[in-house]
Amino acid sequence: MTIIDAASDTRTTHPLDLAAEAEVASTRDVLAEAGLLTEHTRWAFFAPEEPAKDDVLAHQLGAAVDRRFRVVLLELDTGASRDVVVSVTHRRVDSVRDLDPATTGQPPIIDTEFEMIEEIVNANPEWTQALRRRGLDPAMVRSVPLSAGAYDLPGEEGRRIVRSFGFHQNHPKDHAWAHPVDGLVAYVDLTRREVLEVIDHGLLPVPEEPGNFDDPAQVGPTRTTLKPIEITQPEGPSFTVEGNRVQWEKWDLRIGFNEREGLTLHQISFDGRPIVYRASIAEMVVPYADPSPVRFWQNYFDCGEYMFARYANSLELGCDCLGEIHYLDAVIADDLGQPKSIRNAICLHEEDHGVLWKHSDLFTESSETRRQRRMVFSFFTPIGNYDYGFYWYLYLDGTIQCEVKATGILFTSAYPEEGSEYASEVAPGLGAPFHQHLFSARLDMTVDGTRNAVDEIEAQRVPMSEENPHGNAFRRARTRLTSESNAQRLADNSVGRTWHIVNPDKLNRYGNPVGYALRPEGQPALLADESSSIRARATFATRHLWVTKYDPAQRYPAGDFVNQNPGGDGLPRWTAADRNVDGEDIVVWHTFGPTHFPRPEDWPVMPVDHAGFTLKPSGFFDRNPTLDVPATGGARCSNRGERHVD
Repeated sequence: MTIIDAASDTRTTHPLDLAAEAEVASTRDVLAEAGLLTEHTRWAFFAPEEPAKDDVLAHQLGAAVDRRFRVVLLELDTGASRDVVVSVTHRRVDSVRDLDPATTGQPPIIDTEFEMIEEIVNANPEWTQALRRRGLDPAMVRSVPLSAGAYDLPGEEGRRIVRSFGFHQNHPKDHAWAHPVDGLVAYVDLTRREVLEVIDHGLLPVPEEPGNFDDPAQVGPTRTTLKPIEITQPEGPSFTVEGNRVQWEKWDLRIGFNEREGLTLHQISFDGRPIVYRASIAEMVVPYADPSPVRFWQNYFDCGEYMFARYANSLELGCDCLGEIHYLDAVIADDLGQPKSIRNAICLHEEDHGVLWKHSDLFTESSETRRQRRMVFSFFTPIGNYDYGFYWYLYLDGTIQCEVKATGILFTSAYPEEGSEYASEVAPGLGAPFHQHLFSARLDMTVDGTRNAVDEIEAQRVPMSEENPHGNAFRRARTRLTSESNAQRLADNSVGRTWHIVNPDKLNRYGNPVGYALRPEGQPALLADESSSIRARATFATRHLWVTKYDPAQRYPAGDFVNQNPGGDGLPRWTAADRNVDGEDIVVWHTFGPTHFPRPEDWPVMPVDHAGFTLKPSGFFDRNPTLDVPATGGARCSNRGERHVD
């Protein structure tokens, strides 16, 4: 097993190059020179400000590149915030916008605020007395600051609010998630550093059984029956990496990384033909189902409220990735605007994926088998109790797949003796509320060019008739989604509904538009009530498909500033214009993810749960594009060399 050296190259040669530490420092210098930094200023967000698509596509090798970065600045002492764009190339501030938290929402919660929350709540007598009534020492209770949502509660408008639960920790190595202090929550003003309200809804027993999955005394002896698996490529990998450009087989693309979306894929092409200009997970929301007075507000936007990719793991060979690995570091900025490099943040490797195609023919006696292989791009990030792995796969046959692996620890509650309609019992007296994990994939499509359209495809039963006298017929129904209003769709597995992104200007040899099919998993969309706050804030999650006309400023499906946003931003606001999406430069937004009714087997640490979607060529090629893949097992996989024609 080999790790390929991934030393970073700070030279900028392309508009989509990864951020470098020197660029973070230069951004800070420009902001300081402009008088925008004080001792109270913290960086709530930092990422490259990507140029518009036309500018990137027109870029010529060696041409000058204007490197611009977007920074959201938060003043800890006043709560004021600014949205700033800086050109480090020209050493200037290009734009500054003061934010109105009451209407635009708040900047995301930052590490500095995580660190201060226990000090704030433990200074409040009502909070500490509530803990002592439960027989708990406040010093042994871990306080977790959680995004507040938007509920028009008195005194909260325009203020920077979090809500905090407590979890009892018996000792420093004890996983506190096993001991939720339920029935109690504190509402906290982060700017004033004070508790606004303590809601004590009743004394519930704190679950006692430990959840220390990493304690040998609890888990018992490890298995001794698993034999080693070695993955080797004696001649090295089949892919090459130059900067952030990756080429593998007929695939060519660039990869990016930012603290909000994590891993991003750019300019994905196959054999010189463009397919996707940009692909990312642009948002995710985790709405919980418990309506109790202390939990009704639990809805977390891990991208927009927490910038979850800033916590990305440094991946380790043999643990997270196997085989011939190429790692890339990712550079972000900390709260003070200092560069922070995440070592081995992105893992690149190729892996065998079973049979690609196979046939044994009874007439010719030919027998052919080919192995499938895929190129893997991945990163893993923890956010609070959960850990998420994001995997993008490219296959030899032109398929693109996205998979999310959810693991970590369940968010817990006390489980009442009488049971609960909204939670599962996963340990004695320990509950895990029902919830959903809903991800929004932003797919800026360029199927053989920038003029694309979307057709909805589904199976259609045909009633018995003269045309169908035996009732066996069914056909394929195709409907063009022509505008943003009628391109808001739900999946329907009962009719095999898929969405084909096609290029009406490019036809295959059968006279049909070339295309790629988006195949959804078809799990439930957002289950919250139509009139709920979370439905207004996470409207993107109410549909599995949205299609919008491309606009470089429209990047996040719930809006730019999700934290405490009252709702209506993002996709519902943009699609109100009802723009034409038939034969236009379009962006496809796909909502996917599981509805989680936790099982006892998910505790104390959850085996990976999988979710995702597939983009599969459909008429993009004129025939199977993998006929040229060689047999890897010699005569055992092919008798082609033995065949002849008289």
